[in-house]
Amino acid sequence: MKKTLLPLALMLTVGASAAYAEECQTTVTTITSGKLTVAAYDYPPFTAVAPDGKISGIDPTIIEKAAKENCLEVVALVMDPAATIQSVVSGKADVAIGSWNRTEKRAEVLGISAPTYLDPMGIFSKDGSDTVESLIGKNVGTVQGYQWVPALQALLGDKLKLYPTAVALAQDLEAGRIDVGVDAYNYGVYTQNSAGGYKGITIKLAQPDERVPASVEPAQAGILYTKGNESLGKALDASIEKQREDIVKDLVAAGFDKKVGDVGEPRLMK
Repeated sequence: MKKTLLPLALMLTVGASAAYAEECQTTVTTITSGKLTVAAYDYPPFTAVAPDGKISGIDPTIIEKAAKENCLEVVALVMDPAATIQSVVSGKADVAIGSWNRTEKRAEVLGISAPTYLDPMGIFSKDGSDTVESLIGKNVGTVQGYQWVPALQALLGDKLKLYPTAVALAQDLEAGRIDVGVDAYNYGVYTQNSAGGYKGITIKLAQPDERVPASVEPAQAGILYTKGNESLGKALDASIEKQREDIVKDLVAAGFDKKVGDVGEPRLMK
């Protein structure tokens, strides 16, 4: 009986696999048929790269689910941050992940999925401040290049100090050389939770204030894909909408306020 059943079981398994393969046929166009090539870099908790090259985190989870829904196998390419975007532009990868903001400039050369989560402005202080009004009259620091910088410069004048990096800002904030910091909320919370950074500092989402538009409409993150690939763009958008509640759960599990998952209507940063 054993000699008879084993081949039969094997035949049933192979038959079932073949039937599934025939049923699961993708309608999404990709560089390699049946595969979704993903350009990624190490930026936990959004994308974490293990020593063996495997990726995990919030963005890979979104991609894995979208790929499975569309009968695609994920192939990860790990590289430097700047190279991820170029790999999609040059046609070496189908998508790029790693908390990329949806901007008008990127939209000129890339497709950008529906928003996945926010990249909001945070207020870092020892007293738990969370309003723009609380910044006035204090020595405030922020990092160059963020969308809120011009508005804060107009509002705070010479009370605002610009830093080249978040690390330099954090050092001055912890040492008391500035009273308050304004930086990326997501970066700050993850650094504080995972690496023990920002000792004695409370990190809050900035309350909306029309004087600083970035506090009213924070940047949205999305998945970057090959420009003009409508089948891939539609598949990503549909999957992201189905995953909305799961994305919020993953954000909260990573230590973020659930409001980071309240993306609102799609928009592009200038």
